Amino acid sequence: MATIGLDKLYYSKITEDESGDETYGAPVQLAKAISADLSVELAEAILYADDGAAEMVKEFKSGTLSLGVDDIGHDAASDLTGAAIDSNKVVVSAAEDGGTPVAIGFRARKANGKYKYYWLYRVIFGIPATNLATKGDSITFSTPTIEGAIFRRNKEDSAGRHPWKAEATEGEAAADTITNWYKEVYEPKYASPIAAANGTPVAAAKK
Repeated sequence: MATIGLDKLYYSKITEDESGDETYGAPVQLAKAISADLSVELAEAILYADDGAAEMVKEFKSGTLSLGVDDIGHDAASDLTGAAIDSNKVVVSAAEDGGTPVAIGFRARKANGKYKYYWLYRVIFGIPATNLATKGDSITFSTPTIEGAIFRRNKEDSAGRHPWKAEATEGEAAADTITNWYKEVYEPKYASPIAAANGTPVAAAKK
């Protein structure tokens, strides 16, 4: 079903242990959302045998998230892009800055009034782009856009997989899952120790 709205844009800071496995901090509201464009790149391989395609594999490689927001506050700018906040509360961007990974959550309202909820597990943002224009006969709002690269997370879930996105639909997912969506970054929970995608046992999936 088509979506007709976008709101509740949050981010969660990531800390990594020595192996690179992620731990997510408490989600914080990033800004008021205007738009979110998500594109995905797949890694694809085809095995040809007997003059035809015998096997095909398509896996998630990376993605791009472009967010249009009303404004980006000092703290969010620092957390997302690596910019420094000096003693005068001025955000200073330097050539040496580099964005640190964060998780991004938001929701989209469907035509039936229910919401679809999302978490992107590992996103690295660049410097926000801003379009400015002088005031003329009519009022034009200028708002920042920030673009990030989406990656799978390093930490395995309970099925031995590396998720890059989680999405839940109100009315289909468990009610407490929706209620707690912004209290912490969602962690996949499987009914049995079998990888959901292809029925591969966890032990085999980790090999």
